[in-house]
Amino acid sequence: MKQEIYDTYVQILKEELVPAMGCTEPIALAYCASRCKDVLDDEIVSVDIYVSGNIIKNVKSVIVPNTDGLKGIEASVVAGIVAGKTSKILEVIADVTKQQKQDMRKFMKSIPMKVIPMESESALDMCVHIFGKNHQAKVRIAGFHTNIIYISRDDEVIYHSGVIASQDSSFTDRSLLNMEDIYEFAMNVCIQDVQEILQRQIDCNLAIAREGLKGNWGANIGSVLLTAYGNDIKVKAKAYAAAGSDARMSGCEMPVIINSGSGNQGMTASLPVIVYAMEENITQEQLYRALVISNLSTIHQKTGIGRLSAYCGAVSAGIGAGCGIAFLKGGDYKTIIHTLVNGLAIVSGIVCDGAKPSCAAKIASSVDAGILGYYMYINGCEFKGGDGIVCKGVENTIRNIGRLSREGMKETDKEIIKIMADL
Repeated sequence: MKQEIYDTYVQILKEELVPAMGCTEPIALAYCASRCKDVLDDEIVSVDIYVSGNIIKNVKSVIVPNTDGLKGIEASVVAGIVAGKTSKILEVIADVTKQQKQDMRKFMKSIPMKVIPMESESALDMCVHIFGKNHQAKVRIAGFHTNIIYISRDDEVIYHSGVIASQDSSFTDRSLLNMEDIYEFAMNVCIQDVQEILQRQIDCNLAIAREGLKGNWGANIGSVLLTAYGNDIKVKAKAYAAAGSDARMSGCEMPVIINSGSGNQGMTASLPVIVYAMEENITQEQLYRALVISNLSTIHQKTGIGRLSAYCGAVSAGIGAGCGIAFLKGGDYKTIIHTLVNGLAIVSGIVCDGAKPSCAAKIASSVDAGILGYYMYINGCEFKGGDGIVCKGVENTIRNIGRLSREGMKETDKEIIKIMADL
C-alpha cells in the first residue's frame, strides 16, 4: 500500500488509543478545572461551570473515580481543582490521596458552585471560571476532550485559539480512512509498528473487564450475561465488554485505552476480539491484526459521526469488534464489510442518553449485532442496498450513518437533554 496511507494509519492508532481513567467527559472537566486552578494561583472563593447539553448528558450520572463515590459536574470540577495534575491530561486525577478525597467533600460544602447550561456550536463544550480572593481565571475546552481554546487571568487573555475543532489540528488526516485500505493495512502492517499500542490496549482493557466481572459494579450486566446465558464464546465476548463498562461507569479507578475519545468505545472495540482470540487459541500476531481492523473501522465510522451525538458510540465500536472477530475467523475483505453493513442495519437506532450504568447493556447489544452480522454473512444472508439506510457500497452506508447522526439526530439530542434535565 502507499507509504502515506501506511504512515497515517499507524499514526491514527497512536493518536486515538491513549489511556484515560474514568469516563472521558467528567475527566475532561477535571482537566479543564485543574488547568484553571493552575492559572488562578489564588485562594478560591467560588466557581462557575458552563457546559453544553452533551456535557450535562454525559457527566450527570457517572461516578468520578478517586472521589469515594462523588457523582456529576460539580464533583468532576472539584476533583480537578483539589487533586488534579494537569500534565497527566486524561489521567489528571489518577493519583489522589485519602486527604484529598476528604478535601473534595469539604470544598463542595464550603465553596459556592454554579452550573450554567451554554449554547454552543459544539456538542463538547465546557468552561470553568474560578473566582479567587484577588484574581479570577477562566479556561474553556471545546470540540474534543483536551482542546483548550481559551485561557485568561483577570483581564489578561493568556491564550485564545478561537478554533472549535472536532479533533486536534495536529492529528493526521482521517479522510484517508476507508475499509479497503484498513483491511490491506491490517494484513500487511509490520507488527513492531503497532505492537506496543495494541498490547497496552489488551492489558488495560482486559484488566478492568476482569474487575467488572469480579466485583459489584453498576448493574452487573457482564455477570448477568454469563449467569443467564452461559459460557458460550459469543456470550463471553459481550460479557467482557459490558463488564468493563460496568466498572468504569461506576467509578473504577483503573485506566482504559480509549477509542475516538471514549473508554466505552475503546473497550467495546477491543475486548470481544481479545476474548475470541483467547478462547480459540489465536496467535498473538493475528490478534494484533484483528485489533487493527476493529479499532480502525470504529474510528472510520466515528469520524463521520463526531465525538458526541445522539447516536450511541457503542454501536460503532460493537460493529468494529464484529469486523475484528470476522477477521479472526478467517474472513476476507468481503466478509468484513458485509459484517459491518449487516451490524449497522441492526442497531443503528440506539440513542445516547448519557454515560451511566446502562451503557454496558447497550454495549452488549452492539457487540451482539456485530457478531450476528458476521454469522449472517457466512450463512449466505445479508441486508442489501435499499434496506432502510443501508446503501450499495460499504463506504456509502458508513456515510449514511454519519449523516443520520450529525444531521438527522440533532433534534433528538436536544430532546434527550431536555428529558434528562427534567428528571
